[in-house]
Parts: sequence; C-alpha cells; structure tokens
Amino acid sequence: MKCRVCRGPAVIDLRRHNANFCPEHFLDFTRKQVEKAIDEFDMFGPDDRLLVAVSGGKDSLAIWDLLLDLGYAADGLYIGLGIGDYSDDSGRHTRAFAESRQATLIEIDLRDEHGFDIPTAATVTRRVPCSSCGLSKRHLFDRAAVEGGYDAVVTGHNLDDEAAVLYGNVLTWQADYLGRQRPVLPEANGFPRKVKPLVRLTEREMAAYCVIRGIEYQIDECPMALGNKHIAYKEALNLIEEQSPGSKFTFYHGFLARAAERFDGASGDDDSTPVGLGTCERCGRPSSNDVCAFCALSERVSGHDPVPVELVRNKR
Repeated sequence: MKCRVCRGPAVIDLRRHNANFCPEHFLDFTRKQVEKAIDEFDMFGPDDRLLVAVSGGKDSLAIWDLLLDLGYAADGLYIGLGIGDYSDDSGRHTRAFAESRQATLIEIDLRDEHGFDIPTAATVTRRVPCSSCGLSKRHLFDRAAVEGGYDAVVTGHNLDDEAAVLYGNVLTWQADYLGRQRPVLPEANGFPRKVKPLVRLTEREMAAYCVIRGIEYQIDECPMALGNKHIAYKEALNLIEEQSPGSKFTFYHGFLARAAERFDGASGDDDSTPVGLGTCERCGRPSSNDVCAFCALSERVSGHDPVPVELVRNKR
C-alpha cells in the first residue's frame, strides 16, 4: 500500500477517496479538508477568536490541534460533568493536551459551580442523561463565548456525527431540527455563532489523526450514552458505507446542497432556537420563558446528594 502523493509506505486507506496516505500527507489531507470546510461555509476569519468545546475525545482535541496549527486564536473550554471515572479521564486528557500545546483552557465544573452533575440530574428528572447533558453544555458554551468576547464556538462534530443526526431527523421528519442542521449557525439574539469544521472528515480519520500526532484522548464511550439512538444510526450508516464508500458524505453534503434551504424558517422549541426570545430572570441569557431551561434544571436538581454513575446505569 503506497501513498498517493509520494509513493512511500502508506498508513491509512481512504476508500471514499480511493486513496492511501503516508503520515505526512495524511496530516496534510486533514488540514486541507478543514480549511476547505472553513472557506466553503464561511465559518470564521483569520482574526476571529475561537472557543473550542473540548471533551477530551479525539474529535474535539483534533480540531483544537488543527486550528492551532492553522494559526487561529483558539482557546478551549472543558466542562466537568461529574460522570465518575469517565469525566476524570476526560479532564486529564484535555489538560494534558492544553499543556502540551501551551494553549489556554477554561474549565467549568458543573457541580462546583451549579450544584449538580449529570447522573444526579438524570435521576431527579427521570429523563435520559443526554437530555440534561446537552442542555447544560449548550448553555455553558454559549454563555462562556458571549461573556468572553469570542467570535464563534467550535465543536468537534465530524461527518459521521452529522450524517447520523440527519438520518435520525429524516426518519422522523423533524423539520425544526433539519432547519438547524448546518455546519454554521449564525450569531443571533444573544447566541454566539457555532461552527463545525470537521464536517468533511470521518470519525476513523480523526482517530488516525490523533494517533499520528501522538494525541492521547478518551477512548471509552460515555457510560451515560448507552442506548442512545444516535449510536444505532451510526452503525446503520457504517453498514451502508462499507458497501458504498462515500455514502455518508453524499448523504449529508447532498442535503446541504439540495435540501437544507427548504427547511429555512423552521423553528424548534428548545433553548437553542434564537427566535421570539426574552431574557431569563435568573442568568440573563436568552430564553422563551421567564426562567431558562438550564436555570430551571439547576433549581430543580441543586441540593440533591450526588448519584453514582453505576446506579443510573443499572436503572436503564
């Protein structure tokens, strides 16, 4: 197996590109794919300040590394979710990376600063953990970006993630979510711009990038995500991709090119929708109610004794 560029020994084959790459040219390939996504979707400019939502996983650490290498002013934000050993390991990987790159890392501990963690929130609300987790992360990322004067929040959603979400939304025809499934969500009504520069790269490619770059990351899946439909959608698309390389890219980017605009103007009911909003009387963030969903969650859950991850997992 030889590199398509230099004909030297290749370390990875990319069937959807009908190409193999050596370490040097694979890294060059990933950087060009990120640059192309940034330019194609006009994500941000060279002088913009970026806040990278970092989880300690391969995708968020990879995009932070890529942006730093490309010369962008990119700081990281890590949220301690209180998910037992998983969160401890995620935090260690994130701090180690930031130190190795001498990059600025902002940390927020959910329990220390807001009085609850994700396992406890899931138990008290009797809802799936991903509900409280997603709500909390969106709120805290948005607030940190606005208060810190950042131009955009960067997330590590890759092609596999976006194709799986699109697959799920199409199966149930969630028009409101389809209206927001773009690589860029513009700044509006107190919400910062949100961008996804990895939409041209797959999960496997990001894992290979981290291995070649020597970036250690959290390998284990979140124990709170067991049973999440998103994982099943990924597995279904992986089967299709195996038979027809490039299907994920065609599916997602074909949607963006030919169908996304049909859902413009659709609105949802969650706290990330920047239409018809007032202000939360607790935190001052945009909200469709007097108290935003995050503050309502915090008030309901704060004060409860921490619930071990194992207890939540055993009840599912």
